[in-house]
Amino acid sequence: MASTKEYRYYTLEQLSLINNVSCRSMMGEFLLYADGVLFGGIYDDRLLVKIVRGFNDEFGMSEAIPYEGGKVMYLVEDVDDREKLAEIVEKTCEGLKA
Repeated sequence: MASTKEYRYYTLEQLSLINNVSCRSMMGEFLLYADGVLFGGIYDDRLLVKIVRGFNDEFGMSEAIPYEGGKVMYLVEDVDDREKLAEIVEKTCEGLKA
């Protein structure tokens, strides 16, 4: 199942506390970047971020597979909390840059 544009718009709105967030369409799903760093994506109307041990594992997110054969990622279950979401993305990007 592909993600809906409505969920994409909602998620991007929730990510508005983060500077330079961009989104690219990829085979019915959406890849998410912050300052050019690919930190996650929207898959089947779910927000997933890359797993970065020592950086974003403190949030206790459950693991999920974005698509068949995909690498395990963290599922962001509470997209409604903008402040926590911003913190998750910032920590994820910090770890990916390290």
